[in-house]
Amino acid sequence: MIVDFDKVAFHIFGWPVHWYGLMYLIGFLMAWGLGRYRAAKPAFHWSKEEVDDLLFYVGLGVILGGRVGYILFYNFGPFLADPLMLFRVWQGGMSFHGGLLGVLTGLWIFHRKYHRGYFETVDFIAPLVPPALGAGRIGNFINGELWGKPTDMPWGMVFPAAGPELRHPTPLYEAFLEGVLLFLILWWFSARPRPTMAVSGVFAITYAIFRILVEFVRLPDPHLGYLAFGWVTMGMLLSIPLFFVGVIFLYFAYVRKRERA
Repeated sequence: MIVDFDKVAFHIFGWPVHWYGLMYLIGFLMAWGLGRYRAAKPAFHWSKEEVDDLLFYVGLGVILGGRVGYILFYNFGPFLADPLMLFRVWQGGMSFHGGLLGVLTGLWIFHRKYHRGYFETVDFIAPLVPPALGAGRIGNFINGELWGKPTDMPWGMVFPAAGPELRHPTPLYEAFLEGVLLFLILWWFSARPRPTMAVSGVFAITYAIFRILVEFVRLPDPHLGYLAFGWVTMGMLLSIPLFFVGVIFLYFAYVRKRERA
């Protein structure tokens, strides 16, 4: 298969609507629908209005944090030469780790406004995030970007911008791992009452593991290359601290809870 799609989904009054941005909208709507469904369950004690407001802050955090994070972590040099690239989001270029920081900031504002526990809020939102991540990775795939190393596997695909070789379709790997499998794990785990910070910890650990695994077959951004040993990438470097943050969260959720009991 050759990954060569039209990046424009359709036009509205002559303005192009790109698949990349559309997938972010779809991801946001999935998170909103899941949040509404979750809020309707008596165990969570969330109102629909709170979910709507929560997703507003999350959406802002994803867009602003994801774009700024991409510039700072992956493209700071080119940004200095062309500052307007910050606004050309339809060309791709969003960082999960930057988006995560943006979301956490948005959740802090929400928690202060509604006087809900901060990690209660993070635990509530965590299972809603993976479908949006998966949608974003489908957007990367349609854009024909973030390709993997050459492969002779039967599912290898040709990314024209990378040459004629068959390559690992790493955006699809991430769409499955970060979007589908991570969602199933978190949805199952959070279906029963868990100590505060436990769901957030499972999210952080599982995402970090999935991301690091894919980074072994995904090529780094050409202008960054490998950061060390011929295989360490920026994605790995940013995911390792996230893994240990998740471990700390689980420690406080379970070990410290037993110590206080």
